Amino acid sequence: MTIHDTFAGAQYITRMLDLINEKGVMIEIGSDFDLYSTYISENRTNLPLGLAFDPKVHALTEDNGFWIIGWDKDETMMHSQAMRMFDMSETFLSDYLSENYQKFAPPGYTLDMSRSSYRPGPGAKRITGRICYHGDLWVESSERYRGTGLPGILARFALATSLLRWSPDHVFGFMAQHHAFRGLAEREGYMHCEPGALELHTREMNTVIRGFLTYMSREDLSYLMEICPREFVMSQAA
Repeated sequence: MTIHDTFAGAQYITRMLDLINEKGVMIEIGSDFDLYSTYISENRTNLPLGLAFDPKVHALTEDNGFWIIGWDKDETMMHSQAMRMFDMSETFLSDYLSENYQKFAPPGYTLDMSRSSYRPGPGAKRITGRICYHGDLWVESSERYRGTGLPGILARFALATSLLRWSPDHVFGFMAQHHAFRGLAEREGYMHCEPGALELHTREMNTVIRGFLTYMSREDLSYLMEICPREFVMSQAA
């Protein structure tokens, strides 16, 4: 990143934090995933910690991961998300996910691997280098956050933070098909989606979980920070 990009990114994050604070939310950022795991188990009881961010499974440090927690005015946790860096300089995202997609499945379910699958799209076949995974995104279901644009603001804040911290070649994530159909990827700032990426069969549910792959390049992230966040929020809330 250039000095200009770094300065622009810092300004963007500051404006995003101002918008988040205006909604009555305070942000906490950290890399202690044992603490993050405790926050999740004590406050997000209906959605377990995602496997990709489990400190009992992975060696997570400030060099390869960070998390974001949102607290409301009553000091109640109302938001979580996390980022994790991967070095895929000698492989492609499509190849990595073909072998490891089950590690990014929704938490709380046991996959039937004989029926589940990952289908690589053309974008994933081109993605390589230093790649950041964006996941574990949750916002409390509450009427006070509806129509505020807050979920999109929080996701964009994390994307900008990853750019300033690591300047990754790409960022990727998975999104449930029904959320993608409602435009959540665009609200979060993602500029590329690949439908049909995931088809997951679980032992706990009779229904199939289908997901999109979402991704952005470093250039996409830099472009995103050129968009005025306040205008974006007003457009979402309209």
